[in-house]
Amino acid sequence: MRIPVGRRDRPARLLTSPWWRGAIAFAAGALPALAFPGPALWWFAYVSLVPWLLLIRTAGTGRRAALEGWLGGFGFVLAAHHWLLPNLHVFLLLLAALLGLLWAPWGWLVRVMLGGTPSPARSVAALAVLPSGWLVAELVRSWEGLGGPWGLLGASQWQVSPALRMASVGGVWLVSLLVVAVNTAVTLLVAVPAARVPAVAGLLGCTLLVGAVWVWAPRPEPAGRVRVAVVQPGITVGAEPRFARGEQLTRGLAGADVDLVLWGESSVGADLEARPDLAARIAELSRTVGAPVLVNVDARRSDQRPAGPPGRIFKSTVLVGPDGPTGDRYDKMRLVPFGEYVPARALLGWVTSVGRAAGEDRMRGTRQVVMALPDGRGGVGPRLGPLVCFESAFPDMSRQLVRDGAQLLVAQSATTTFQDSWAPAQHASLAALRAAETGRPMAHATLTGVSAVYDAQGHRIGDALDTDASTAVVHDIPLADGTTVYVRLGDWAVYAALAVLAVFCAAEGVRSLRTPTGTAKPGREPPVPPARTGHGSAVRPGR
Repeated sequence: MRIPVGRRDRPARLLTSPWWRGAIAFAAGALPALAFPGPALWWFAYVSLVPWLLLIRTAGTGRRAALEGWLGGFGFVLAAHHWLLPNLHVFLLLLAALLGLLWAPWGWLVRVMLGGTPSPARSVAALAVLPSGWLVAELVRSWEGLGGPWGLLGASQWQVSPALRMASVGGVWLVSLLVVAVNTAVTLLVAVPAARVPAVAGLLGCTLLVGAVWVWAPRPEPAGRVRVAVVQPGITVGAEPRFARGEQLTRGLAGADVDLVLWGESSVGADLEARPDLAARIAELSRTVGAPVLVNVDARRSDQRPAGPPGRIFKSTVLVGPDGPTGDRYDKMRLVPFGEYVPARALLGWVTSVGRAAGEDRMRGTRQVVMALPDGRGGVGPRLGPLVCFESAFPDMSRQLVRDGAQLLVAQSATTTFQDSWAPAQHASLAALRAAETGRPMAHATLTGVSAVYDAQGHRIGDALDTDASTAVVHDIPLADGTTVYVRLGDWAVYAALAVLAVFCAAEGVRSLRTPTGTAKPGREPPVPPARTGHGSAVRPGR
């Protein structure tokens, strides 16, 4: 069958239309979201950026490339956080558009490195420069005030053992670098025949790097076990019914010989000093099961308590033993923007009228805390490093807890508001990365799912509790000794990326000074847009 010339030219005409190119950039930028839970197409992450890269490299100008970088970033942020739409409404669009600007410089970099016919040297450089540019966008976005490190590209690999080993060396940042490098190499293979040798060499180099880390990186050493009961009460309405259900499930653990009972975020809705009756009920549970109970208090702090401004709301992790609260308390330090406080409330307070943003700002804690469990013989048992909800997304917080001596990381969260979305599964997956990065097991307990426990290498222990579960499950968790490279060296992958960009900028500056004005730079022929004609064919004008 003969295809009319006009139809054959249609894709080319789409790529010359600024409006169509913008729409394609937006859609292409959204594709990586499919690599995260719920779809969890982890393998797709390694090619998900290719359509976006192929589009940007053909942009006619650097300004156009930056625009398409922004539109793709807009699409990515919106797709990765679409489950916030019922809460933030139209403000989510504004927020995604603002955060998408972080990818505008990356779009310009893509055209500089891949536009036209890049030389072999520039193709090799692209394998380092483009991942580094992407990582800087992720780094800036990871600031708490801009939404935090949710949806980092490397986090899509939470269930891939070789990627978890990479995280133990360079954190989630190193995994992101690897994923973008593979996408860049695939783009070169597809679009630049002259660069196929460097592209194949880049893919081979990534494979060898992963293999070397798999063999060389130290593995955690076994160091005993701890039995932890994760209590997930399920959907309840109101603080008291939620507490009562947690109480009922905990009583069922009598005789289970556990070392810790772990409740989720906001499992207690009143300050325990103001409500000694609640403290007494939890202490009675501790005596019944023979283990302390780690609860999370989401309440207005009693006016009689000297710590912190009186009457303000805190989210606090509190350890309760058979005699009542032990004195171990951790106040959440990093709060969810708009969910727990409104940034610049005087300017953005109107958000509360169009969505479910926090009507009152919660207060922040001032320091991280490591808590010691009793060992049952009057001594000190394993040391806990608590995190609350959103904090499990921050690699530096779990790293600091381990440096302070934590042997078991615990996260208490509540994603009830987003029960039927991708959010619960995405949140639970973050614990796998924090465990792998630190070489310490991590238990993630929620009110309504997904609750899950991971060993020191990031592998799940037992089954996760899904969002329809209301139960308590006991996990035998192997503890571990040893120090991962990431705990020892921290965010070295970020510094390496910044160094790569600094060298690139210096080299570009020197090249610009040496290249006469109006002279094309070698190996970087400007992209040639497809020809446009009045009737679809330059050869057959009438067709």
